Amino acid sequence: MDKKALSLLGLANRARKITTGEELVLKAVRNGKAKMVLISEDISEKTEKTIRNKCEYYNVVVKKAGTREMIGGAIGKDTRAIVAILDKGFAIKLAELLG
Repeated sequence: MDKKALSLLGLANRARKITTGEELVLKAVRNGKAKMVLISEDISEKTEKTIRNKCEYYNVVVKKAGTREMIGGAIGKDTRAIVAILDKGFAIKLAELLG
């Protein structure tokens, strides 16, 4: 995950356009609020499968990027394995940056 993507993730956090944690992310996906879900490269297989299945069912894009420490650091928190992007503009730009 490059610096631009990390900076954009931090900006989205300051704009309150993200949510973190498995339960809150799954709730955002179910409610149609999540536009994209970022998962860390070091996430557990079980959690990744749960997130991917739910996102596939609700047609939400899932991107794997960075470690828990990188994602958490970008948003000013401890380690974070899962982040939902709640804004379409942020989701589109992050998708471009992550490829």
